[in-house]
Amino acid sequence: MASPTPFALAAAAGGPSLLVRQLFDPETSTFTYLLADVPSRQGVLIDSVYEQHPRDLSLIRELGIHLVASLDTHGHADHVTGSWRLHRATGCAIGLDAVAGAENVTLPLRHGDQVTFGGRHLEVRATPGHTDGCLCFVLDDHSVAFTGDALLVRSCGRCDFQQGDASTLYHSITEQILSLPDHCLLYPAHDYSGRAVSSVAEEKACNARLGGEADERDFVGYMENLHLPHPNRISIALPANLRSGRPADGGLEEADDWGPIERSYAGLPELTADWVADHRDELTLVDVRSESEVQGPDGRIPGSLLIPLPELERRAGEIPTDRPTVVLCHSGSRSGSRSALATQQLQKKGLTRVANLRGGIRAWKAQGLPLEYSSVTPSGP
Repeated sequence: MASPTPFALAAAAGGPSLLVRQLFDPETSTFTYLLADVPSRQGVLIDSVYEQHPRDLSLIRELGIHLVASLDTHGHADHVTGSWRLHRATGCAIGLDAVAGAENVTLPLRHGDQVTFGGRHLEVRATPGHTDGCLCFVLDDHSVAFTGDALLVRSCGRCDFQQGDASTLYHSITEQILSLPDHCLLYPAHDYSGRAVSSVAEEKACNARLGGEADERDFVGYMENLHLPHPNRISIALPANLRSGRPADGGLEEADDWGPIERSYAGLPELTADWVADHRDELTLVDVRSESEVQGPDGRIPGSLLIPLPELERRAGEIPTDRPTVVLCHSGSRSGSRSALATQQLQKKGLTRVANLRGGIRAWKAQGLPLEYSSVTPSGP
C-alpha cells in the first residue's frame, strides 16, 4: 500500500475538508494563514510576509497545494507583503481591498465578495477604521474569521494614521465581526504576547477596549488616548505594499545558478549556514570581523579568510575570483550587519557570485558546524 501524501497527513488534523495552518514571523509578530480545500488541493494564503516567502512557498509545494490567491487584510504599515513574490512563483491572484488602490492587484476586493478555493470560500467583509482598506475574511460556515488588524486578541488595531477612525472601527468590529456566532474562532494578523486565537464570545466578554459593557463612547475615548509611536518600518512598508510587495527596481533579478540564494527585501543575497558548510570546498569564506573577535570565544570557520571590514576596500583584491564568495560576521543580520555591508561593497567592485552568510558565526555555531579556537595568525600583509 502506498504511503499517504504529506497533504493527506497534514489535512487529517484540519478536519475532513479543510486544512488550516497558522505561521508566524517573529520579527514583526505577524501571523500568516494557509487554507486549503482538501478534495481539490486549492488554497489561499492570508497576510504573507516578504522575507518569509521561501518558508511559505516550500510548505505550499510540499503539500501539493495549488495556490489560488494571496490575500491581504489591509495595506500593512509594519511589514512588506509577500503577495507579489507568490504571484511570480505560482501565478496566484493578488487580493486586496480595492479602496487601497495598490498596484499589481489582480483581485480587487469589495464588501460582499467571495474568494473561492475548491469547494470552499471566504466571505469578504469590509472593516475600515484601522485603515480605509481593511477586510475581514470569514469562512463559508462562519466557524472561522481572519480579522487582520481590525480586531486582535483582547485588543484591536490603532486608528491614528492611514485614514484611521475610532468610531468607524467600533462599528466595523461590532457589526461585521462580533455579529458572527459566539463559537466562531477569530484569528488576528498580529499578536505580541503569544496569543494565537480567540473567539467571538471571548472578545465580547473580555476585550479590554470594547468588551463587556463598553460602548462606542468608551471605545473612542480609549483609542484617542493611546499615543503610540509609529511602526518602525512604516517608511518602507507603506510604499512597498502599494506595489503589492514588488521591489522598487522591478525585482527582475536573474536567477543565481551557483547556490540557493535567497534575497531579503533590500535585495541582499543570502545563503544558509548548512548549505555553506556542505559546499565549503567550493567557496571562499571572507570573515569581516576584527582580529580580536576572531581570536575570541566565538572562534572562526576553518579556512576562512580574515579581512576586517575597515580594510575591505583596500584588500578586496586578495579575494579569489575563481569561486563564489560568502561573507560573514558575528550575526549576519539582514538589517545592516557588517557582512551585509561587505557583501554590497564587493558587489559594487564587480563580484557577481557573492552572498551574505545568514546568521553569521552565531548561526554556524548554533548548528554545531566546525569552528576552530586558538591564536589566529593575521592574514594579509
